[in-house]
Amino acid sequence: MYLFKLLYLVFAILLPPISSSSSPFEAIESLSKRLDTQKSSSYVQEHAAKALLQRLLPAHLSSFEFKIIPKVVCGGKSCFWITNYKNSSTNSPEIIIRGTTAVEITSGLHWYLKYWCGAHISWDKTGGIQIASIPKPGALPRILNDEGVIIKRPVPWNYYQNVVTSSYSYVWWNWERWEKEIDWMALQGVNLPLAFTAQETIWQKVFTGFNISKQELDDFFGGPAFLAWARMGNLHGWGGPLSQNWLDNQLGLQKQILSRMLELGMTPVLPSFSGNVPAALKKIYPSANITRLGEWNTVTGDPRWCCTFLLDPSDPLFIEIGEAFIKQQIQEYGDVTDIYNCDTFNENSPPTNDPDFISSLGSAVYKAMSKADKDAVWLMQGWLFYSDSSFWQPPQMKALLHSVPFGKMIVIDLFADVTPIWKSSSQFYGTPYLWCMLHNFGGNIEMYGTLDAVASGPVDARLSENSTMVGVGMCMEGIEQNPVVYELMSEMAFRSDKVDLEEWLKNYSSRRYGKAVSEVEEAWKILHRTVYNCTDSIADHNIDFIVKLPDWDPSLRTISRTTPKQMQNSYRPHKRRFSYHETTNPLPQSHLWYPTHDVIIALRLFLDAKHALAGSLTYRYDLVDLTRQVLSKYANQVYLDAINAFRVKDTKTFLYQSQRFLQLIKDTEELLAADDNFLLGTWLESAKNLAMNHKERRQYEWNARTQVTMWFDTTKSVQSSLHDYANKFWSGLLGKYYLPRASMYFDHLSRNLTENEDFKLKEWRREWIAYSSKWQRSNELYPVKAEGDALAISSTLYDKYLV
Repeated sequence: MYLFKLLYLVFAILLPPISSSSSPFEAIESLSKRLDTQKSSSYVQEHAAKALLQRLLPAHLSSFEFKIIPKVVCGGKSCFWITNYKNSSTNSPEIIIRGTTAVEITSGLHWYLKYWCGAHISWDKTGGIQIASIPKPGALPRILNDEGVIIKRPVPWNYYQNVVTSSYSYVWWNWERWEKEIDWMALQGVNLPLAFTAQETIWQKVFTGFNISKQELDDFFGGPAFLAWARMGNLHGWGGPLSQNWLDNQLGLQKQILSRMLELGMTPVLPSFSGNVPAALKKIYPSANITRLGEWNTVTGDPRWCCTFLLDPSDPLFIEIGEAFIKQQIQEYGDVTDIYNCDTFNENSPPTNDPDFISSLGSAVYKAMSKADKDAVWLMQGWLFYSDSSFWQPPQMKALLHSVPFGKMIVIDLFADVTPIWKSSSQFYGTPYLWCMLHNFGGNIEMYGTLDAVASGPVDARLSENSTMVGVGMCMEGIEQNPVVYELMSEMAFRSDKVDLEEWLKNYSSRRYGKAVSEVEEAWKILHRTVYNCTDSIADHNIDFIVKLPDWDPSLRTISRTTPKQMQNSYRPHKRRFSYHETTNPLPQSHLWYPTHDVIIALRLFLDAKHALAGSLTYRYDLVDLTRQVLSKYANQVYLDAINAFRVKDTKTFLYQSQRFLQLIKDTEELLAADDNFLLGTWLESAKNLAMNHKERRQYEWNARTQVTMWFDTTKSVQSSLHDYANKFWSGLLGKYYLPRASMYFDHLSRNLTENEDFKLKEWRREWIAYSSKWQRSNELYPVKAEGDALAISSTLYDKYLV
């Protein structure tokens, strides 16, 4: 401990204080210091870090010692400090990890396990952990530098989640699953997570005070799998109502979540009022400035779930409700944060583009927060500046961003990995922001990434002239996919320099599989420059034809375009993820940004390594995922070959290629069924397991089935405009949903050829939508355990289709 005390004094005396020059960092530093005073005690945080270690590596519980240190030791920044333990007795710890919070300690633990022990930690559904490479207690690698290794955060915060992740990924989680996620967050260095669970329960308590009944709230809240969009005012009632069991259980779960986050030294971000109100409020307060919004992605504008109500921020009632909501949260959870998320203009443009009016709205939103919490800081997703860029021109952006006191707003540059807004907005006109990676839409599990942008983008932003960047983050819509992308992005919270990706991926490969294998190292070089190096600026929403069969009439000379009415009603974030590129190509186009032949070579290299890595669960997951990726792109071409044959009335070729497409679905289904991580059954069972009675069980299962298939409402002959938005390559979904749909489609085309008629699109839709509706209502059981040898199946499919 003498070395620690000596270094503490040296840092305290010699290091200059952080500059107090006028910059966004002065306000953020003040906020950070205030939040630090609210953190759990050193004892509580050290204990929480130790408990995480026990869950992760119980045999090594005595091998590590954890200590909380003040920021002054690290020059005023958050950091972790890894050193050897000096006492060499048999029962003493081997490694000491010090950190400014428990999150820093656990980040240091993760760093040590990765870079000294060759271990790897990812989500269970992406292969889980590889800890076989960690030496036994008593033999842990020592730090070569006697003074240890200090890693500082170059920016204060590492943010996590998207407002819709709560629906695409977390909706059916119990505390056991949440505990694992919070552990993962702590190991990745996340210190600013969203905490959105149970806000409907808070709203129930708040709106009761405004004389709104439980029955009236039943029409306001969405169902469990659609809460995110009800919260944003996109829909109401769809998938509901929420039972009191659900509301009560979610509140208890949120208290557990917040308690653990606080124990680990995280700063949770709580929701605030965005103006979305129940219809009943308009009757109770007839003079309030409440407007009904336009419809959002319904087919016919059905009022049962269309066209929500928005209370204008300029109305005095807005501040009253907003204040009541935050006060209710403080009453339930305690004073746990000063940072609140609000996205009142996300996909809902203000009624006028007058900057003065926009400024007054922004000011009112902040006032509603600050009346309940005088230190409140508004955290706002910057998605609107991308998705509705035609409205949010510089005068409008400045009006909103400057409508609150400086340092009281932080913007999330949500899509900085593809389209960084900080570059085109003069650093958000001086407003502090977080450089974030969006990466995933709808919880799709396609292999995709922008690793080069991730490895350099945060560094470029931080070092740019007049930078206002104060953090990094991950804002995916769904998790549990592409673990390499999330491991790299998490590391950028601790990296001051750009990453040498070739060397990093070589290291990643050996960590992930537990050993260095030349074939997979070569494969990762290929994957880096292909699958994981998308540079076309297209937001990758997976529309491979197996999981999103084109809804069009192939008899036409050009692809059937969306009608003006449908385009008006389409999901606004489709700006760059609409199903088909707007080209004159006569056939549907899927997103393909790399040479498929190169990725087939990578798959061959993976297969060549199967004898060396057959026992690795992480390798098995990656092999199945890569095989699925290759086959899905191959199937796209087979589909187009079948459609081309139909268009030229080549019946023989059409039948051959259409049957080949169907067989690809069957073969991919068999492959996915052989891996526990690609099963529909686990999703459905997790939903049903939260139910407390038969009625809830049926409702939750319908929610789970509907979200991953049709998503929203239909008519008998028109699919939901969001159908397949949350598509998944899951066994069960392929065999019992995507395969019947494709079979019906090709059967109709075959009859058209036989009878020399054009394709009857509406007839196919009627048959298909009826089947889909029946499937959504059904309760057929699906396996929750894998069957088959995935390695053998992958090899067979490679030989069958790719040789």
